[in-house]
Amino acid sequence: MTLSKKNILRSIRYCIVAIWCGCIVWYAVRIFLFDQFIIPTESMVPTLWPGDRIIVDKTIFGARIYQKFDFNKDGCELVSRRTNGERKIKPNDIVVFNFPYHGGKISFVINHVFVKRCVGVPGDSVRIIDGAYKNSNHPDSIGLLQLQKRLAAIPDSEIHPRMLGAMPKTRHVPWTIKNFGPLYLPRYGDSLTLTAKEGQIYKRVLEWETGKNISIDWENDIVLADNEPLSWHTFKHGYYFMCGDNVTHSDDSRYWGLVPEEYIVGVATHISYSIDPTTRKYRKDRFFKKLSQ
Repeated sequence: MTLSKKNILRSIRYCIVAIWCGCIVWYAVRIFLFDQFIIPTESMVPTLWPGDRIIVDKTIFGARIYQKFDFNKDGCELVSRRTNGERKIKPNDIVVFNFPYHGGKISFVINHVFVKRCVGVPGDSVRIIDGAYKNSNHPDSIGLLQLQKRLAAIPDSEIHPRMLGAMPKTRHVPWTIKNFGPLYLPRYGDSLTLTAKEGQIYKRVLEWETGKNISIDWENDIVLADNEPLSWHTFKHGYYFMCGDNVTHSDDSRYWGLVPEEYIVGVATHISYSIDPTTRKYRKDRFFKKLSQ
């Protein structure tokens, strides 16, 4: 083999190794440090617009490390652990998480992610009073108060019943997106006495944690797990309440319930860049824009 051929082969090997190392570094950054997601809907307008590319910092709350990889597009059980983070999630953080509900139950779909503002964390009690978010442990306003007041000003008769009614969507608990709660967000290890009301509110969480079918006997004010009375429950996970800033056009915890802590991906901190999905033009005023918490 001539010297020139040896040099060519050596250069090819170096290129292959460099590409391989670059891929490892790239995936390591995405797994442990930062990732990027595209905003598809208007649920966080005006904070986030469709076409925004957001940077999600995984070092704040800790990166999630999968321990099982048998993912299913119809939903599976998430088995993971989390690296140490800088701090806990707090109200007003903009959070990216895996949407937790598929087929009427809590299950994990790896690429089905939402971005919302955190309204409450484990141990908080959240309410909505005349459209405005309230948190028992957070005296300041959460989200965009102006939009919340705008929702409150809309007569109930002008809002479609399916959009007005909030979880758990039963006449026994007549919560709406304008007046809601109080709803306690369980922490890991919390024990809660269960009446029919609590059983209805936490029904899907209880079914996920117990692996049993939960039914409610309103007449006798009891909760049944596989037709056996369930008078109390100790929670195995912590739960969050997440809502969109665009309160009249957001599919969020007001409708479908709580987000398990394990489903959190990270905290959105910046918009890297933005492309208008209609015109396909860059929005020049959104390059590396910091998101206010």
